[in-house]
Amino acid sequence: MIIDSHQHIMIPADLQLQKMDESGIDQAVLFATAPHPEKAEGLEDLKKEMAALNQILAGSNTKEANMYRMQKNIAELVQRIREYPDRFRGFGPVPFGLSIQETDDWLEQHIIGNGFCGVGEFTPGTEAQIRQLETVFQGISAYSGIPIWIHTFSPVTLPGLQILMEICRRYPKVPVIFGHMGGTNWMEVIEFAKEQREVYLDLSAAFASIATKTAIHELPERCLFSSDAPYGEPYLYRQLVEFVSPDPEVAALVLGKNMENLLMNSYLG
Repeated sequence: MIIDSHQHIMIPADLQLQKMDESGIDQAVLFATAPHPEKAEGLEDLKKEMAALNQILAGSNTKEANMYRMQKNIAELVQRIREYPDRFRGFGPVPFGLSIQETDDWLEQHIIGNGFCGVGEFTPGTEAQIRQLETVFQGISAYSGIPIWIHTFSPVTLPGLQILMEICRRYPKVPVIFGHMGGTNWMEVIEFAKEQREVYLDLSAAFASIATKTAIHELPERCLFSSDAPYGEPYLYRQLVEFVSPDPEVAALVLGKNMENLLMNSYLG
């Protein structure tokens, strides 16, 4: 089975399914989204769509506004998965800045209650927000094997990554997916993943093809095929994995088996 381990909801659904079919993708793990870049017809349209994301990354929204937005996003995710249960699974978002009790309540109601198979995406815009992730780690550790997906490309810096790595060390049983493999800091992330058994590498938006090739060579059983659609094209990312994999067996692991195993071991798998 080919599983794209990271896509965002696209509008309309037919467009997303078409891209999956053209790429031979059986299932995709869906994440919520604020912008819809697939609707943009040029640079100016894209800038307007991305303004919502930039506002979130800048921390301009209040906690209450973020909670309301995420509740709406979760409803969209649930609806899409219910419409196409054979094609999609979901990871549910959790707001930054919640107390431990608020986090526990959110996880129980919005993640466990909706049958999501993971938590995320988290897009920390500051080191302070990365530190706030520890509350999520603490809450999710009560549920065996539920993975957390964290954006680790820009604006996350190497010092920010080091904070995240230390949190991972404190919660070694929590599976953590390093989204986009650390961006320009991909070598540091690969080295860290070799030390931590529950760290996984998302291969979307890789800084360079050599990063993807090196990750697959070093950790073939913990690399996850991902397109980050609509930001990336699923067909091209599948081709890249197949091209740099040393053999078809490794390609099969990366293209689906690793993610399947990760979700099977989850509390909600």
